[in-house]
Amino acid sequence: MKVKVLSRNPDDYVRETKLDIQRVPRNYDPSLHPFEVPREYTRALNATKLERVFAKPFLTSLDGHRDGVNCMAKHPKSLSTMLSGSCDGELKVWNLTKRECVRTLQAHEGFVRGVVVRFCGTSFFTVGDDKTIKQWKMETPSYGEEEEPLNTILGKSVFTSIDHHQKEGVFVTCGQQVDIWDEQRSNPIRSFSWGVDSFNCVRFNPVETELLASCASDRSIVLYDMREATPLKKVIMNMRSNTLCWNPMEAYNFTCSNEDYNLYTFDMRYLDKPVTVHMDHVSAVLDVDYSPTGKEFVSASFDKTIRIFPKDSGHSREVYHTKRMQHVISIKWSSDSKYILSASDEMNIRLWKANAAEKLGLLTPREKAAVNYSQKLKEKFQHHPQIRRISRHRHLPKSIYSQSKELRVMNEARRRKERNVRKHSKPGSMPVVTEKEKHVVTVVK
Repeated sequence: MKVKVLSRNPDDYVRETKLDIQRVPRNYDPSLHPFEVPREYTRALNATKLERVFAKPFLTSLDGHRDGVNCMAKHPKSLSTMLSGSCDGELKVWNLTKRECVRTLQAHEGFVRGVVVRFCGTSFFTVGDDKTIKQWKMETPSYGEEEEPLNTILGKSVFTSIDHHQKEGVFVTCGQQVDIWDEQRSNPIRSFSWGVDSFNCVRFNPVETELLASCASDRSIVLYDMREATPLKKVIMNMRSNTLCWNPMEAYNFTCSNEDYNLYTFDMRYLDKPVTVHMDHVSAVLDVDYSPTGKEFVSASFDKTIRIFPKDSGHSREVYHTKRMQHVISIKWSSDSKYILSASDEMNIRLWKANAAEKLGLLTPREKAAVNYSQKLKEKFQHHPQIRRISRHRHLPKSIYSQSKELRVMNEARRRKERNVRKHSKPGSMPVVTEKEKHVVTVVK
């Protein structure tokens, strides 16, 4: 048997007399510096402070609507084109590069409830309070030509939302029921209903393109397969879900925005409880949209703020607000993952940076290297108390700050009461219900 022992020569490190200088072992490799970590910590701290100094997310405001903006749609082929529909039936096409409206048309009588661009980008569909579905050309009509829809379908009831298939000429609407339409026909090819009086949102899955999900007014989220004759299953929540959005990278996951101030990310295979509960808003969440990377999503709320959440985090990494911005009704994340568009009550569409401190425009190689280096340093030291405190701190409007404080106190009181009741009850009579399980009533198949 071999035994390896450490062998040290005392002459290398013991002083001959106590007046001698202590010998310190040193590595003379120039790439290793004795103060490497303290140096890097200081750099990380400075980078974090500078990030907060340069965090100016607001870019521009697109004004021109004469009523609250109710819905928006991205163009699948053009980054600079965006459509918005307002509460007075007006629809505008915007050029985001020039920051101007390039086309206005009176699409409906009453609200424009939904707008979606066809997957090829040649035309778009709108639904409104006048019970019609209209298909319009994407090209602006030439001089002297009338602004007429390519196709108009009159429905039996008001449509509340519309979405288009990713690859085929098929679209889906919802109102009193979920209808699947072929572009060539004036009657739905399939209709789904599950004892619900109305639906307020329907979305196609961007990966598994035959799947759909809808939010209903009876607090349920219903899943469908276009190839089936009946809905797949539904999950009933404690409160109503307003909208939902599928993760563009993970086929089974979707996030819904709820009236109880939270957002819930579900895996459609296991609907018994959400994968994550995202909390931070202090009022009903009205809309949600995923980043094209599938790693983050943005939510719009009635509390006049926009929040950006990592998909697996319970709390937001960023909150945007302005003095003038009122209830945010619709939100979109641009297809290049760099910008966020928000539409609110006071007739404005605002353009924000997805990364608040990011420098726009071309970067020199040195700038890119510096940005990457500081990013890595911030990741390395992100859990140090000082750096964590600075990077997390956000100034909030007084009303939101006081509301969130009040909610915190209420939740803590509720938890304390539960603990006390459990302490003075028969063991096992009051099971612990986790935060994830609290909000789901039942799953119906």
